Amino acid sequence: MRNAKTAIAATLAAMLAAGPSNVAAHPHVFIDTGVEIIFNDQGQLTHVKVTWLYDDLYSLLLAEDYKVDADSDGELTDAEREELTGFDADWVEGYAGDLAAVIDGQALILSRPIDPTADMIEGRLISTHLREVSGTPLLAGDTVSIKAFDPSYYTAYDLTLPVKISGRDDCQISRVEPDIEGQLAQMQAQLLTLDANADLAENDIPLIGGEFATDIRITCPAL
Repeated sequence: MRNAKTAIAATLAAMLAAGPSNVAAHPHVFIDTGVEIIFNDQGQLTHVKVTWLYDDLYSLLLAEDYKVDADSDGELTDAEREELTGFDADWVEGYAGDLAAVIDGQALILSRPIDPTADMIEGRLISTHLREVSGTPLLAGDTVSIKAFDPSYYTAYDLTLPVKISGRDDCQISRVEPDIEGQLAQMQAQLLTLDANADLAENDIPLIGGEFATDIRITCPAL
C-alpha cells in the first residue's frame, strides 16, 4: 500500500508542479494505520482505538528527537517506552486526530486521545490511543463510516493494519477503496482552469486527503 501512496505522491507532484503554489504536492509522513471499533455490553458504540505505525524515516527522526533507541537495536527499554508514551497525543486545539467517523450523514463527536501507548517494532515507532464516542450510539441497521486521513495530505494514512470489532460478533466490516485515478483526473481538470496565483478556496478546490482515504464501513443489525 505504501508503494501505491508513493505513486500517488509522484503523480501529484508532477500534476501540480505548474499549478497554484499553495497546493501540497505530496505527503511527507507515511503511517500504517489500524482501527478497532469497541462496543459495550449493551451493544453501544463507545470507543474507537487507533494504531499508528510510523514509516522508517520518520521513526528515526522521532527516535533522535526523543533520544530513544540509542543502541539502534530497533527496540525500546521500559524507561524509553514510558518516556515516549503520549508523544503524539498532545494535540493542539481544533485538531481532529485525522480520523472521521460518520453515521447517517452526521459526524460522530470523538474525544481527545486517552490511554496512549508507544513502542518500537523493528525500528518503527508504533502508538495507540482511544477516542471516546459521544452519545454511545446503539447501531440498529445503521452503517458507520470511518476514514483515517490528513485533509492536507501532508501525512498519508494506509489502513494496512487490522481493522476489527470488539464487544459484538454480529457486525460486518467492508472496505471501499478510493477511486484514485478518477480523483486525480478530476483535480487535474480543475487545476488546469486556474492560473498559478489562484486561491484554491475561492475556486472550490478541496483539500485532497479525504479523496484518497479508504472508507471502512461497519454495519450492525438491531439487537
